[in-house]
Amino acid sequence: MTEDSPGRTGLIRVPRGLVVLVGPPASGKTSFVRALIARGQVDAEAVVSSDEIRAELFGTAPPSDAADARVFEERDHRIVARLAAGRWAVAESTNVTPEARARLITIARRFDAPVTVLRFDPDVADLLRQNAERGRPDTTSADVHAYAAVMARHATAEQLRSEGSAAVHDVPGRAQATTPAEAAARFSFG
Repeated sequence: MTEDSPGRTGLIRVPRGLVVLVGPPASGKTSFVRALIARGQVDAEAVVSSDEIRAELFGTAPPSDAADARVFEERDHRIVARLAAGRWAVAESTNVTPEARARLITIARRFDAPVTVLRFDPDVADLLRQNAERGRPDTTSADVHAYAAVMARHATAEQLRSEGSAAVHDVPGRAQATTPAEAAARFSFG
């Protein structure tokens, strides 16, 4: 973990607020949040997924700049609604660029909600393997390489802290021989 050693319970406590997942496609973000939901650590409604919103709004239509703008507008709207009601929001998108995170941090600040960043940073070989396993034709190997390169340049733990995150934690994955359920068990939300 990059910050805050586990407490007496051995768990990393995540305060109520905005949880921003940061990682390239195929890095394990969706599997992790599914494990959190299955364990009852967060409600399914707390997870605001750009992929799910895209499917709701556009089905299987190919991505476009206009569609992307609409997806992230809707994502932000859902996050605002949750934070305004004093509830959790988990932003499940790649969020590898400073601009993507600044948009989310600005929203959280409007509600005095702490921002906790959970980083998913497997090596490129694991990313490519995981991308092939999930069988999504909308994400190519070139996409995976590009997102991983952006993350390496713009989403270090130090940079994430400097942007205003209250805490930054690396989420273990395949390279650490950790399943999504085992990774989820290391965190306590509330």
